[in-house]
Amino acid sequence: MQAWLSDHKLISYLIILGFTIYIFNKVFRAQQKLPLFKEILVYALIAFGSFVLMILQVDKLPIIQCMGVAVLMMMMLRGRQLYDKWKGNKAERAPQEVKSGE
Repeated sequence: MQAWLSDHKLISYLIILGFTIYIFNKVFRAQQKLPLFKEILVYALIAFGSFVLMILQVDKLPIIQCMGVAVLMMMMLRGRQLYDKWKGNKAERAPQEVKSGE
């Protein structure tokens, strides 16, 4: 897989760029919207940083695999948060149903 990703530089760059944007938006994103110029600047820097990471990927460092593990762990955390929220809502409704039945 590492050799294939090294041979296909554009695909490697797009995967790294996608992972980087996802990680930025989920972890480092401010709650409020940035002004348009700052937004463009942030994404331009992300694109440049992704190019640097692509160079390291081509030099046989497992950048995509490490970012993939990070994204997978973030998705597992989000799934766990949704599950806890769903169980919490279910637990809150159960005592109300018992009271209304009495």
